[in-house]
Amino acid sequence: MDWPVDPHLYLTFLGVMALLAMTPGPANLFAVATGVRDGRRAALMGVVGMNAATLVWFLAASLGLGALVTAFPDLFRFIAIAGGLYVAWLGVQAIRGGHAPSDPGKARLTRRGPLIDGFMVQIANPKAVLFFTAVLPPFLDPNRPLAAQLALFAAATIGLDAITMSAYGLSGAALSRRMTQPRFARWFGWITGALLLVAAAMIILRD
Repeated sequence: MDWPVDPHLYLTFLGVMALLAMTPGPANLFAVATGVRDGRRAALMGVVGMNAATLVWFLAASLGLGALVTAFPDLFRFIAIAGGLYVAWLGVQAIRGGHAPSDPGKARLTRRGPLIDGFMVQIANPKAVLFFTAVLPPFLDPNRPLAAQLALFAAATIGLDAITMSAYGLSGAALSRRMTQPRFARWFGWITGALLLVAAAMIILRD
């Protein structure tokens, strides 16, 4: 049987992807921050948003993302900076929310909700650009159907990302029940804000 992807190559990709998925980056830091700030459901919605953005990146890859990055590097740099500033704004909102005098445990990062916030974080994530322009291409075989290969790689990437992002998010959510305590809420507002500001710096200050 002629597989769309060489099985040995696919296993190698799974190992590489597992390491990348577990590495703390903007997406995983956002998952933790959302879980701490807004709880389990919001964390999982953020994971859905981030993986929707990953799916968009795979669609872009099928259209020749590497060539687009080479042709328009300034445009992708602008997208990354804009995304980083957005994440930084989320961090500031988290810090302000921790100091809200009324029911701080119910304060949310934005009115847009974690689904859209997660999408925005991942669409500007420099790890995503690096993955699709440097990590993924060596695993693609020009002699095999591209669509089938991308589908299998997308399934592995989104599956592993969903598992690790959810683990990060749910770990943060385990502490969210204490957000109704004003002192704890203020303290974790600063922690959440710091996580998001670190994620913003990772996006903006990338090479």
